[in-house]
Amino acid sequence: MPARALLPCLLLMTACSSTADVSSYFSPYRIDVRQGNFVTQDMVAKLKPGMTREQVRFALGTPLVTDIFHADRWDYVYRFQPGHGEPQVRRLVVFFVDGKLARVGGDVTAETEATAAAPTESGPRVIEIPAEPKKD
Repeated sequence: MPARALLPCLLLMTACSSTADVSSYFSPYRIDVRQGNFVTQDMVAKLKPGMTREQVRFALGTPLVTDIFHADRWDYVYRFQPGHGEPQVRRLVVFFVDGKLARVGGDVTAETEATAAAPTESGPRVIEIPAEPKKD
């Protein structure tokens, strides 16, 4: 009788020891952490040269970083840290000249026909915002 009870126990113990990594099934839950300003391509597409600071703030939201030493520069930084995986960081820098929007830099760009057809580059870049044609 004890031999019959011992056999199922041995089978269960060998089955448990043959699993590759039991701890991966019982890992703790980690939340996704989002920090900063999430700026989309549609939001950047709304930017036009000559916009005031208030108009840019309305289109993009309040900047994450405003520096008193660089008053004509706003930084929009977004960081997404998933519970399991690599973090993602997006940056957008808005430059003003005399209180008016001059140029935009960073890795979030407005999608146009030219940028949609062009191959994507890695790293930040400065985008010159084309002026609208004057209507006579």
